[in-house]
Amino acid sequence: MDPLDRIDELIAIVEAARAVPMSRNNCMVDRGEMIALLDQLRVELPADLRRAAVLLEERDKIVEAGKREADRIISEGEAEHARLVSVNEITVSAEHEGARIIAEARAEAQRLRQEVDDYVDTALANFEQFLTRALASIERGRDKMHALREIGTFVGEESERPLPF
Repeated sequence: MDPLDRIDELIAIVEAARAVPMSRNNCMVDRGEMIALLDQLRVELPADLRRAAVLLEERDKIVEAGKREADRIISEGEAEHARLVSVNEITVSAEHEGARIIAEARAEAQRLRQEVDDYVDTALANFEQFLTRALASIERGRDKMHALREIGTFVGEESERPLPF
């Protein structure tokens, strides 16, 4: 199950919980059920973190491949440039052509780097949003659990006391 679905399930349980008498914000939930669901969530989150690490590793491989390709293109351009310069009758045109090839190679390398950076930035931003929502949901769940814990300190008539968790 997706961690966000698990968090939604926790919230639904708390929202559907029976209200404590004489209280608007406090409710009673099954502690065992909540702890079991939170444990499942704790197990699921590392998988998403591993996916993020794999994504970063993939980005590094793509960047490295882009650098190798750029270096290859630049090397070919420089080799072509040197070959053309060695020919006397086309020296001037060879210099221009070589410079153009190198400029194109550098522009292509820069474009590839930018595409890779944009892709990784988008993927990381999506993952950041996911984690932010997950943390916010967890925080709300913890706040509700703390509120439930506070209910246990309420002292009223014996018949009004909440059942112990």
